[in-house]
Amino acid sequence: MPDTFDDPFDIPALDRALADTPFAGRLQFFPSIHSTNTHAMQEAEAGAPEGMVYFSDEQTAGRGRGAHQWSSPPGSGLYVSVLLRPRIAPADALWFSLAAGLAVRDAVRQVTSLACDLRWPNDLLLGPRKFCGILTELNAEVTRIRHLVVGIGINVHQHQFPRELSSIATSLQIETGRAWPRQELLISLLQSLHREALALTDSAGADAARQSVLDRLERASTWLRGKQVRVEEGAGFEGVTEGLDARGFLQVRTAEGLRTVFSGGVREIKEARRK
Repeated sequence: MPDTFDDPFDIPALDRALADTPFAGRLQFFPSIHSTNTHAMQEAEAGAPEGMVYFSDEQTAGRGRGAHQWSSPPGSGLYVSVLLRPRIAPADALWFSLAAGLAVRDAVRQVTSLACDLRWPNDLLLGPRKFCGILTELNAEVTRIRHLVVGIGINVHQHQFPRELSSIATSLQIETGRAWPRQELLISLLQSLHREALALTDSAGADAARQSVLDRLERASTWLRGKQVRVEEGAGFEGVTEGLDARGFLQVRTAEGLRTVFSGGVREIKEARRK
């Protein structure tokens, strides 16, 4: 079986399908690019408007959180970065990352009927293996965000991974045994992301939108409560997850007491020791 199959994007059709969103007419596709997130941040600094969507068939320097790379071979995945300019405080940016995870989950369910798991703050899994990562980056002043880029990488057509990744990575094709059209997935993803962003930036309903994010994450994620984890933050620590606080940060019960995870990656203890 080949690594990819013919799955091109139709930009005019995308624009028509996204007519009720701010993304219509603002789609930029690249056959190959170093990183959609890097490009989106550069474009944002140069004054690109909110709603720009940068996506590619291949990334040669795809990035995950921290120093992690994101494997982005040609034709195999959905590599997309969305530029937003929400009128929120920098401390509230986490809500957009969490909501993006829910948007991916909704899109994948709509297109494939698969129900994926969410690992705080930015990973989506099918069973024990990761198929999607989210990287949210921003430029901000003390009191406001200038721009925010939500980068999403989804493994779609890969049917195998290198040995060092085979136990921790998967794709929609591996999980279902069939290929899924990236165009349909992108449409559903951007529509879902638009709904999430609208709710979070509605001044009258923002509190309710945030509570909705918390409630849906509690239902969708097996990682938020009762999971023995190692947190890769600072020197690292271990404990049992105890849900999210009111700001969306993960709570972990350790031998020394309850700790709040602000930015570190979270791994199940047995997984962390296997790697």
